[in-house]
Amino acid sequence: MPKVLIVEDDQAMATALRDGFAYEGYEVALARDGAEGLRLAGTEAPDLILLDVMLPKMSGLDVCREIRKDRNPVPIIMLTARGQEIDKVLGLKIGADDYMTKPFGFLELMARVEALLRRTSGRSQRPETYAFGGVTVDFGSGEVLRKGRPLELSVRELRLLQYFIENRGKVVTREQLLDAVWDYDAAPLTRTVDMHVAKLRKKIEDVPSEPRFLVTVHGMGYKFTG
Repeated sequence: MPKVLIVEDDQAMATALRDGFAYEGYEVALARDGAEGLRLAGTEAPDLILLDVMLPKMSGLDVCREIRKDRNPVPIIMLTARGQEIDKVLGLKIGADDYMTKPFGFLELMARVEALLRRTSGRSQRPETYAFGGVTVDFGSGEVLRKGRPLELSVRELRLLQYFIENRGKVVTREQLLDAVWDYDAAPLTRTVDMHVAKLRKKIEDVPSEPRFLVTVHGMGYKFTG
């Protein structure tokens, strides 16, 4: 059974989440402050972490940053009550996989959790670094270099590149990319995928109009050949 670590200082919210996940068959570990959450992330080996942003002793953002600094790839969903865009963007940039803004419905949260666990089930097979055509990707830090120089990728572009690398040699459809890379509440169209792929090509390909690594498979989708 999968184990979820809930790091939440609000007693009512923590209890509701604990009971809900236990009812769904999950093993649950619970931390009431950031320092304890960071400790349990290492000792409990959870399959997923629900991490509140505002916590005593250590903020959720700092906990997430430290987890990723230790190269722990555990999926992380940030919980925020503030709904500020800067929290969401910063959380994703430092390594969170998704976020939920309070108040939220438990059914939606479970859908996010289950989808994230499906998407990240192959992370243990993912190399810590990957290199192709002068580009080097460090999955632990999220740093991308091209010919030795830092490459500025957006959070979405980095997610796209990671997904392509994890599925290298396979044809992936636009629908697969929407499910794997975009959030449920974003509801983007398939042309959004094409736009982001085009932007990514400009950064990783020598001749974006004649891509070597991120090629179009007409009528199907894309294939990464790096």
